[in-house]
Amino acid sequence: MDTRDPPSVAVVDAETPGNVGTIARAMKNFGFEDLLLVDPPELDPDGEAYGFAGHARDDVLPDATELSFDDLVENYHTIGCTAVTNEDDEHHVRFPYSTPAELAERLPTVDAPTVLVFGRERVGLMNEELSRIDEICSIPASAEYPALNLGQAATITLYELRSLALADGDTQLPDKTRVRAPEPLLERLYDQWGDLLAELNHPEEKREKTMRMIRRVYGRADPTEGEVNTLLGLLRRATERPDLQGSDDRSDR
Repeated sequence: MDTRDPPSVAVVDAETPGNVGTIARAMKNFGFEDLLLVDPPELDPDGEAYGFAGHARDDVLPDATELSFDDLVENYHTIGCTAVTNEDDEHHVRFPYSTPAELAERLPTVDAPTVLVFGRERVGLMNEELSRIDEICSIPASAEYPALNLGQAATITLYELRSLALADGDTQLPDKTRVRAPEPLLERLYDQWGDLLAELNHPEEKREKTMRMIRRVYGRADPTEGEVNTLLGLLRRATERPDLQGSDDRSDR
């Protein structure tokens, strides 16, 4: 993670307190702290905003700064978030644009206080406002219906930019995403597969190729120790052919 402060988050003229609370919660989820509000609705501590904010009601939301749009563009490198972009450089108001994922790669090189700017629930940011903003961000979505709820759009954007606010060790996830079973245990699994192929009278001339395929499948899957032990039990039971054992038992009666 870069040592610079993460971007601030600004909400312009939000209509419903609930969306402000939702954005504050998303900021708390992904490590962002500085919430800026332009012409906000009333944020009653007993109302929707604080109800939707989760743990962000303790810091992000009450610590929010109210300011004018003029102050925003004069003091920050601004990134306006919009669902609708222009298609080429004949119109510069909503073009060019970056996706949130692209911003995550580039923003660490921007040495300036930066703010992500979200607009109104129904119409987003006006063209007049976007014309004063430094760059545009847009979330890839279906061409048939690209418009997202304000809270959803902010949550997706902040998730994609979480590397600007959270180091790897700052999330609830363990350091390792996969724990592969020990190789000796996997070799036992392959041996059990070989025994099963023999029990099934799988053609000898095909067994080497089949075993190679099985090894490659498990090699790509990275099974855990628990998964391999379960598979070993199933294969062992299949190799012992309990159906035939049952037939033998019945024939003795």
